[in-house]
Amino acid sequence: MSDKKLDKRTKWSYCVGATGRDMAYTLVSMFLLTYIQYTMKLTVAQFAAISVIVVVCLLWDAVNDPLMGIIIENARLKGGKFKPWILLGVILNCIVIVCLFTVRPEGWGFVVFFGIGYLLWGMTYTMNDIAYWGMLPSLSSDPKERNMLVTIQGIFICIGQFSVAGLLPDMVAGQAVMAYRIAAIVISSCFLGFQLLTFFGVKERPRQENKEVLSLKDMFGIFFRNDQLVAIGIACLLFQVGNGLLIMIGMNFFYFEFGYSAGGTLVFWFTVMYGLGTLLSEAGFAFIASHLSRAKIIAISTGLTILGYLFLLSVGYILPKNEILINVIGFVIFFAQGLFNMTMIVMLNNTIEYDEVRYNERHDSIISAVRSFATKLASAIDQGAVALILIISGIYAVSQNISNLEREAGAGVITSEQAIEGADRFIETATAMQRLVLRIGIASVPVIAIGAAFIIIKRKYVIDEKKYDELVKEIEDRKSRNVQG
Repeated sequence: MSDKKLDKRTKWSYCVGATGRDMAYTLVSMFLLTYIQYTMKLTVAQFAAISVIVVVCLLWDAVNDPLMGIIIENARLKGGKFKPWILLGVILNCIVIVCLFTVRPEGWGFVVFFGIGYLLWGMTYTMNDIAYWGMLPSLSSDPKERNMLVTIQGIFICIGQFSVAGLLPDMVAGQAVMAYRIAAIVISSCFLGFQLLTFFGVKERPRQENKEVLSLKDMFGIFFRNDQLVAIGIACLLFQVGNGLLIMIGMNFFYFEFGYSAGGTLVFWFTVMYGLGTLLSEAGFAFIASHLSRAKIIAISTGLTILGYLFLLSVGYILPKNEILINVIGFVIFFAQGLFNMTMIVMLNNTIEYDEVRYNERHDSIISAVRSFATKLASAIDQGAVALILIISGIYAVSQNISNLEREAGAGVITSEQAIEGADRFIETATAMQRLVLRIGIASVPVIAIGAAFIIIKRKYVIDEKKYDELVKEIEDRKSRNVQG
């Protein structure tokens, strides 16, 4: 790898480009099922079929991620190793996103349309995702510069996520059909614009390519020969399962605890806590990492996360049902999860040098695909869990009454105010047991999953700061010997 310092244009073009990506991903991952739940007239069987389609497509997408890594690794394109896939992926994905939120056939026709559209969404996003994340470790091997890259990138990821997750919930009550349609068009445009910045602004560094063409068998060999990649990959999967559930089901929690309109407003403030907690943890990561080891950061963030979820579970039962208290708890959870995530990204990227030292080969795209693989697989698990919680608790049946109101408001039959008033009346029919099942699902899954991720990292992951410095030095020594030879 070149030892030249990363130029500012490349650094900022790459990091700022993350904003649009996470705007688009947040829209689909957090709001697509909610959009369907609260604007489409579907039976329980049809909604269950939608949920199964989501799980199956995400499972396929998880498998497709490393396959895309192989394609990128083997391709020899004049535009660069990563940038052509970034551009193609964003263009196709934006088209699919707009269709998913604007085309509205009825009943089983929608189920079929959704199945095709969601499959295409996953595959086109993967083109962009694997190329974008594969580019990160290729930009620098310097640990300080890599930490700074991840920190800056994390800030813009947080901005992208918050701009959608925070603002959209407060805009949809009583006008959901039109609000989601406009959001899809605007967010897709932002996705394209920010990724064009990355495409034109990043200067890819020339790298030593592996001359052989990699096969699917080779890919699995690269995975399983790297014990550190296996350990951090499993931990990443478990963490993402715990990390995603609260955001995905959070709107239902606030709707059924505080009312339809008030709940949407509270989602906004809770998402402000999400934005602040994640932003502060990511902005401060480089500073924190310079004072604490990665092992200590993981331990502290795990403890804070579990404590936060236990407090959230007890609100209204042991602790008072107070809006300020819920937001404070949310801030603690999101700050801790942000630290865990940032540390884990560095740990995953460091397995690239570990593999290079052991086998004298470098496979940035394939190894980086593990993070995307874990995220997609975790999303499948979370989507399945959300659907089960909503159906088993009876929350989905109540929400379908609200969906009818939103459809009538979208058609101009009733006003948005009438839709909100009617929704609140339906929400009041939900029982205490239904709300409790929802709360238990939100709190228990993250505690178990993130706790298990911490145990795996503590017991199996050995690339600490000292070990990583040794790996980088060994790679540099080999290059020096090759030059002299």
